[in-house]
Amino acid sequence: MMIELKNISHHFDRGENILSNINLAMRRGETFVIVGPSGQGKSTLLKVMSGLISPSQGEILIQSKNLYACPRKERVELMNKMGMLFQKNALFDSLTVGENLAFPLRETTDLDETRINFRVKKFLEAVDLLKAENLYPEEISGGMQKRVGIARALALHPEIIFYDDPTAGLDPITSRLIVELLLRLNKEYSVTTVAITNDMNRAYQMADRIGVLMEGRLIITGTVEETKKYPDPRVQSFIRGEWLSDVS
Repeated sequence: MMIELKNISHHFDRGENILSNINLAMRRGETFVIVGPSGQGKSTLLKVMSGLISPSQGEILIQSKNLYACPRKERVELMNKMGMLFQKNALFDSLTVGENLAFPLRETTDLDETRINFRVKKFLEAVDLLKAENLYPEEISGGMQKRVGIARALALHPEIIFYDDPTAGLDPITSRLIVELLLRLNKEYSVTTVAITNDMNRAYQMADRIGVLMEGRLIITGTVEETKKYPDPRVQSFIRGEWLSDVS
């Protein structure tokens, strides 16, 4: 398996679990989409899976290696196999689009400037933004900024990529096009993908499998068709847009 979560729980200082006993196994090249009501821990789970937050309990295995228990050198090697697209893109306002892509390549690889420049242009072309290379983030649209974030995440050639609500704040047409781009690039580069979203249409468009996170627990509902027919009334309430906090 590419990613395995074993009995993952996480709580903050007040002691209340935001994640409880989560188990998941993902194969190489799979796209797993996490949905669920707001405030239920989706972003926290993504950060735990990607090495940004240590779980309070349990194990994260990346290619059978324990992400939080292996030696520091091995953990760095595992982290370098991952890419991340943050919800707000996390672009540097003071850097051009091209410089935003080049920055992590300079910081985390031993590529020379010629090869960095080649890779920057390659991935800007992949997201149809080569003409924007010398523009600053404030000079391009929200959808274009999202595509820059995607290009930057993929430019490091990750084996695993995490998308934190990749279509947040975008109109329905742009959202659909962004997901089409993600799917094309993920397939082209054989990337294992974990994404969270609040948009069921985009979840259905993107997912090989879906998990619904609610009340701290991950309910793995299966494929799109299996999710639509999943018998748990809480799942049906959520995917139909009828979620109420007291549904039991």
